[in-house]
Amino acid sequence: MVETQDQRKHLSQSKSIGRCIVSCIFVFLTQLVLTLVPRFFSASSFLTQLAFSALLLLLFLGFGGWCRRRLLQVRASAPAFVFFNILFIWGFYVSVIRQAVPLLNDAVFSGEVVFLVIGLYSILTSDPGIVTNGSASSDQPLNSSVSQVDNHDEELELPCHESTEVIGSGLGTRVRYCRTCKAYIKGLDHHCPAFGNCIGQNNHLLFLILLFGFISTEASYLVCASLFAAKSGILDRPSMEPTLSENLAVSTILFMILQLVWQVVFVIWHIYCVCVNIRTDEWIKWKKYPEFQLLVQPQPGQSFANIRFRNPYDKGILQNVEEFLALRA
Repeated sequence: MVETQDQRKHLSQSKSIGRCIVSCIFVFLTQLVLTLVPRFFSASSFLTQLAFSALLLLLFLGFGGWCRRRLLQVRASAPAFVFFNILFIWGFYVSVIRQAVPLLNDAVFSGEVVFLVIGLYSILTSDPGIVTNGSASSDQPLNSSVSQVDNHDEELELPCHESTEVIGSGLGTRVRYCRTCKAYIKGLDHHCPAFGNCIGQNNHLLFLILLFGFISTEASYLVCASLFAAKSGILDRPSMEPTLSENLAVSTILFMILQLVWQVVFVIWHIYCVCVNIRTDEWIKWKKYPEFQLLVQPQPGQSFANIRFRNPYDKGILQNVEEFLALRA
């Protein structure tokens, strides 16, 4: 029995290492593919290059992911993909960009990269708020009906004493089921593949801090890369044959801008959710949660009642934010 457990542990570790290697290769290929834009469209405007980069990135990630899953039948790790992207950008910065960057900017960017690595590990290993059986002798997650989840689309109901519809307005009373983690999570917002964990009551604040960290780091890199581009003049001589490092300097700038665009929108959405005291999972699946349903009686001439969305937890911006912070204090 011990040998079987050791074999399973070894197999699991081998699979994890294999997925990390696949993610690392995919990161390098992604960054090299993006260098095609400044290589062949250097005479185009910067906005045109940005649009081509977005299109190329979507096509490569979509087609590459399909080939990886269907043809090669290998799996990758999303957190490892994020980590190796950070590592690639930092490695290129140290080897190329750093020479043109003042000491203060260098210290700020390097510190932010360290913060991202620590934050990524912290959120990957954090407890999002898994609900246990409640027994003093058991620490196992409340997932006895996992088989039912796999066979049905309906949202599972907790036992009566741990229902998702407990009376109360606090986030601590809102327990939702995550199909990926196969566990019930307090204050579940969503399962984040990039961070390899659920975002729930216990790590939601860390998630937001990490998002701001990514935005800050990407903005710092853009400043540093712009200083390098200005000093080397790579944006002022489009007719000349650029080197690979110069193509990478431009492509990483384009990559960072694209990352900033969607991440800023993502952060705005989550700030809005905090302000109105609602989670992403609740917003998307509100028809599964009775407390978010408002039954509107049929008007004369109508044969059935309408169900509209309502948010019973919204108590005003200030109180919502205070409650959000208090639950994580």
